[in-house]
Amino acid sequence: MKIGAHQSISGGFAVALESIASKGGNTLQIFASSPRFWSQPEVSDETAEKFKEAKKRLKIEPIYFHACYLINLANTEKGGYASVSALTKELKLASRMHIRGSIIHLGSLTNGTYEKLITNIQKVIEQTPEDTVFIAENAGTRKIGTTLEELGNIVRDVNHERLKICLDTCHLHAAGYDLSSRKKFDEFFLEFDKIIGLEKLEVIHVNDSRDPFGSNRDRHENIGEGQISSEVFKSLVNSPITKDIPLILEVPGFDKKGPDKKNLDILKSYIQ
Repeated sequence: MKIGAHQSISGGFAVALESIASKGGNTLQIFASSPRFWSQPEVSDETAEKFKEAKKRLKIEPIYFHACYLINLANTEKGGYASVSALTKELKLASRMHIRGSIIHLGSLTNGTYEKLITNIQKVIEQTPEDTVFIAENAGTRKIGTTLEELGNIVRDVNHERLKICLDTCHLHAAGYDLSSRKKFDEFFLEFDKIIGLEKLEVIHVNDSRDPFGSNRDRHENIGEGQISSEVFKSLVNSPITKDIPLILEVPGFDKKGPDKKNLDILKSYIQ
């Protein structure tokens, strides 16, 4: 089973690998650079090689980038161009570092259009290496990708095998998707398969929520400390539908320093 977390790259990319390994994780998510700026890192061949060597030695796989928070692929103004440029550079870097791809918040329709969103996703995919994937994350607030139907439309209209989906448990909770019993869990993924296709599900963000069900608020909480039933997390690690999908935690940590070993251990404790 692949269970890991988002880790800081402070001190270097390879430090994040050592960090997740020390916490008992075997899959990883990182930022390529600061998520709040458009800057892109200059990664030397030596740094990329050291990262690949450490990844192989520590058996951390797959690894994902999480894209910059400024991304808005629907934007018809400069923000749309900047988003395409940033993601193109990031996926090229992912290929160099043997990183699976980038998990992306698609943005909003403020100053944008659905048509521009589809065009820009296609543009990013066309301009980037074939050994990487573009992973659209579901939204928990009133942004693009809140519903399965909207994600399904995007998958259909982009029409490319390299477009994948990331589901976030906190976002599903915020958007009003109830997975709190095995029956409801199975029904949700049956609907996902019908609308999008289970072959499109690449990775799951495992987060509890500080806010009530259907709140349209995206505030992550530590596993077992929030409003999401533990049955959801038990289903994730035991259901044949999801147990082979990489699970990435993005929780605040019990020490408020980011995803920690305690959160990983709690999730692992649910494995039957």
